[in-house]
Amino acid sequence: MLVLTRRRGEVITIGHDIEVMVLEIKEDQVRLGVKAPKAIPVHRKEVYEAIEAENLRAAASLPDVAALRGLSRKDNYK
Repeated sequence: MLVLTRRRGEVITIGHDIEVMVLEIKEDQVRLGVKAPKAIPVHRKEVYEAIEAENLRAAASLPDVAALRGLSRKDNYK
């Protein structure tokens, strides 16, 4: 892990297109601003973990593909 010291207004760059700026320091909280391309999702860790857990639940409940192969498109239009 890289550990850096930054002051308000200072920026950390990640790669060529991600910037993390220290916006405010108040008591035991630090406000950060993250500037990244729209194609790169940026989440708080607890939100990211919740999304991962939901994706795993959804993947576990995928229908049985073998059972679906017997269905034809015309069955959907009856």
